[in-house]
Amino acid sequence: MSAEALLIERGDDRIVATLNRPEKRNAIDQEMIDALHGLCAELEAEPRTLIITGSERVFAAGADIAQLRERRAEDARRAINATAFIRINELPMPVIAALSGHALGGGAELAYAADLRIASPSLKIGNPETGLGIMAAAGATWRLPEIAGHARASELLLTGRVLDADEAITWGLVSSIHPFDELLAAAHALADRIAGNDALATRHTKRALRAPRHEHPDIERELQAELFESDEKVRRMTAFLNRSEDRRART
Repeated sequence: MSAEALLIERGDDRIVATLNRPEKRNAIDQEMIDALHGLCAELEAEPRTLIITGSERVFAAGADIAQLRERRAEDARRAINATAFIRINELPMPVIAALSGHALGGGAELAYAADLRIASPSLKIGNPETGLGIMAAAGATWRLPEIAGHARASELLLTGRVLDADEAITWGLVSSIHPFDELLAAAHALADRIAGNDALATRHTKRALRAPRHEHPDIERELQAELFESDEKVRRMTAFLNRSEDRRART
């Protein structure tokens, strides 16, 4: 894994990954894609919450145009960025994207792959690919309709419109806005809430959220059946009931 393309901070229950190509405005190149694959391999083997972020001025300005210009049909069929973003989206534990500044093109598509997105007021997010003679092909055409609805996704992708932070929260692309100097703390606060819950229940909830409509409600039944047999379910519910008893005894 390249320490230059991706800076990694590891904790017991989370990893913070910072996109780190400041000289290229964090443009997503092959080196960064390789680093993301390496990170995914680590999180698949040892599931933890992932926080992914960039700098104050730019999350990721897009894919590396110099590399894109040289790619041809066979490169498109390899789905270089899309494959990495699918892998990120399929990580067992939640992925939190903390966005500031520009998140454009491939940078926006990386953000769409996260389960939770929060932003600073300077966010500019959108997909201007058609202005460069290509299309958004790393997940935007199917993730964005799920996130924002078909009408809004169509407007963004067909016009190349870029949203600011207030528009992004109104359209449902992000869930909250924080001053940049509080953004990472807000991401950690989300990770703290996740860490306070049962890890298996969290993983199963994410799996159900990602499942196609035709798998529901069968998938919930099977995942819940496994959780109903877990020792952690009994421990947590017993603790809850004991706390309730204590509260009643004090009143």
